[in-house]
Amino acid sequence: MKTALVYSDAYGRFDYGPEHPLRMERLGLTWRLMQAYGLTALPNARVHLPEPATEQALALWHTRDYLDVLKAANGGTAPEHAARCGLGPGDNPVFPGLWDAARLCAGGSLLAAELVASGKATRAFHFAGGLHHALPGRASGFCYVNDAVLAILHLKSRGLRVLYVDIDAHHGDGVQHAFYEDPEVMTISTHERGDYLFPGTGFVEELGTGAALGYSVNLPLEPFTDASVYLPAFEEVVPPLVGAFKPDVVVAQLGIDSHRTDPLTHLELDVQGFARAVARIVELSPRLVALGGGGYDLPNVARAWTAAWAAMNDVEPTAELPVSFAEDARRYGFRAPTLWDPPERPAGAKRLRAEAYVQRQIEAIRRLIFPIHHL
Repeated sequence: MKTALVYSDAYGRFDYGPEHPLRMERLGLTWRLMQAYGLTALPNARVHLPEPATEQALALWHTRDYLDVLKAANGGTAPEHAARCGLGPGDNPVFPGLWDAARLCAGGSLLAAELVASGKATRAFHFAGGLHHALPGRASGFCYVNDAVLAILHLKSRGLRVLYVDIDAHHGDGVQHAFYEDPEVMTISTHERGDYLFPGTGFVEELGTGAALGYSVNLPLEPFTDASVYLPAFEEVVPPLVGAFKPDVVVAQLGIDSHRTDPLTHLELDVQGFARAVARIVELSPRLVALGGGGYDLPNVARAWTAAWAAMNDVEPTAELPVSFAEDARRYGFRAPTLWDPPERPAGAKRLRAEAYVQRQIEAIRRLIFPIHHL
């Protein structure tokens, strides 16, 4: 087995702005924690430097008019029609290097996809990717170019059958939109329920359409869902569908905004629960292209994606953070010098509500989707 880690220090040049919750410095922090654990120098792993995607590659899904607006925004000033394309104050600000950042992100995910498609790697991880909300002609939810869609399209072009699994706290709406009529791609998204959280979609009844009916799968979650509820629910839905669909490759979006201390969401996973979900995805995947995603508490991001990369390499990291990482741990306010979270007893009533809600969703999936796949 060979693995590939796709990363560039160039991401550190970009900044959404001082008040924006998406901090690009989370990527460098994650890289340094992986380094401290020795995970960037494993015998069967290689680190790959991404190149920016070409405009032609982006135009395989995004409209030319939209790409022209992104290019015009690269200097940091909002161009004409910016607001029409979702750009402006708030979620999707115009900042210097916006077009460069979007191209680099897409290029990293396309590189990860090509490494896996070509057989140069069995598993690849581009943790700067996973920007799953962008639409063909519009930025959305901090996402300007949908690198996950582009990676899937590349894998399809190589004749591969693709299953997409998204465990971000937000519904993977842009990816679902791209393949809603395509039975050659199955999308599965687990996320906080859309009537409580952006983007307001991702209900079980969003099944796909036409020949792709039953190939769009959503498992919405009640606020305060913790790992003790999430992991059994994941097990009831994802492995049977993977077995029925029989993908050649899995593309996984590994957002960690599902963590209990994330400032933008209301789920309650801990890092070890997240890591167990990733380990199951690794086990279920004949080949794997893994992407990052959301995550707005920086220590959570670094710890979770380091644990995810360890899982992709079948490595068991020590619980104690390496001594060489102590300065970063102090600077970024790590609550404890450990990779894992301290145990926390889930609140009884909240847990019971979360469990009852997810069981109703599972029953609906079994009723509406499983029979389509002869389950």
